[in-house]
Amino acid sequence: MAKSYFDERNEKNVVKIREICAELPDFVTRFFLGIQLRTTPLTRLNYAYDLRIFFDYLSRIKYRDKIAVQEITMSDINNLQATDIEMFLDYISSYDFEGKSYSCGERAKSRKLSTLRTFFKFFYRRDELKSDVAAKVDMPKLHDKSIIRLDVDEIVRIINTAEDGLNLSEKQKQFNKITSKRDVGILTLFLGTGIRISELVGLDVKDIDFSSNAFTVTRKGGNRSTLYFSDEVAGALKNYLEWRENEIKEGTEIGLKMQDSPALFLSLQGNRMSVRSVELLVKKYARIINPLKKITPHKLRSTFGTQLYRETQDIYMVADVLGHKDINTTKKHYAAMSEDIRKLAAKKIKLRDDGE
Repeated sequence: MAKSYFDERNEKNVVKIREICAELPDFVTRFFLGIQLRTTPLTRLNYAYDLRIFFDYLSRIKYRDKIAVQEITMSDINNLQATDIEMFLDYISSYDFEGKSYSCGERAKSRKLSTLRTFFKFFYRRDELKSDVAAKVDMPKLHDKSIIRLDVDEIVRIINTAEDGLNLSEKQKQFNKITSKRDVGILTLFLGTGIRISELVGLDVKDIDFSSNAFTVTRKGGNRSTLYFSDEVAGALKNYLEWRENEIKEGTEIGLKMQDSPALFLSLQGNRMSVRSVELLVKKYARIINPLKKITPHKLRSTFGTQLYRETQDIYMVADVLGHKDINTTKKHYAAMSEDIRKLAAKKIKLRDDGE
């Protein structure tokens, strides 16, 4: 049985985690072994990236290159104070790693502190640390970001642009003649269902059921869920699949490359589209319809969530469809953003009956 996209991704992530652990002190491997039953490989990989930066900071900055990363001991970690964690957070505001410059804003700092809290808590609970110093450091204050999304007319324009290639460069138009049905299918699926980019690229043809306008996705954490789509989305997907089937039947160069792949959305090389290629696809069309908005696949997801909330005013429905485990995540992003709903709420309150 062929491996799914997510199985392959998990295997690659596990290999990368092991490669990073080989660069770090031995006790870090014990941390990853200890949390593997309650975390996904992707979560652990993100932890690994954060810990690599932290140990590089300890070696180069705190210990001034007197101790190599792999020579840092649990005793050294035991001697750290909350101030050391705070200094690390200040350091990553602007830092160098392996010859490249990086900077972390409040959200990136919050994620890295969350990693350190998990790391220190793990060893503290096993009595290998005398104090959980990371827990003593306050999380950075996160300022609310305005939700960037497409307006109704922009939704129409971005799909039309993918369909007819209007305003694309001459080179882009040449590709668009081939990929237009695929691109419309991708944009329509994003805007009509609100799925995540990882969920979209992981779809196989067998996951689509046109008899019930349903499809199965692998959500964050690995759970499989059945979602539904409108006739409009179904039409766009059917157009794309019919084009693909015709290419295969006619034995074109593109069709021959596509014939053996189970993936729903394919590149012109016949491979499953990557997250990066889908991001570039969305960016290409979005830049044409509104160069001032930085539209990403996640912003298309926000557009769907916004529309669904406006139509239903049911935050629990939005949370369920978007796959949010915590309703507060949904409230944070959607319940406070709708100006028209606020205006509607104001009109609902009457202080005096008419005629009095």
